[in-house]
Amino acid sequence: MGRDISKGDLPALILAVIAEEPSHGYAIARSIELRSKKAFLMKEGTLYPMLRTLEQEGCVVAVWEVQPSGPARKVYRITDHGRSELAKRQTEWEEYAQSMRAILGGRSDAQTA
Repeated sequence: MGRDISKGDLPALILAVIAEEPSHGYAIARSIELRSKKAFLMKEGTLYPMLRTLEQEGCVVAVWEVQPSGPARKVYRITDHGRSELAKRQTEWEEYAQSMRAILGGRSDAQTA
């Protein structure tokens, strides 16, 4: 089913991945694809600009790490501000998903109350 990720959802997905473990861009992209069972296809042309934006917003920091073999790579780590932003986005996503379930026929809190 491979689909491109909505630009609005991308920051939350990136932050969720690096909240678990600092990662370089390629690993972030592959993690999103793997964890979504390839439902979301990650394009580097979308990923790297968003990583720069998250860095400018103070949600992530990037450090160049020298590799035993091969070129150095930029590894991204989540900041405290990034963790707060991720928590906010997770709450917003849950509210959105609950509203979609209510409209599309799933059970919602309003139906069980």
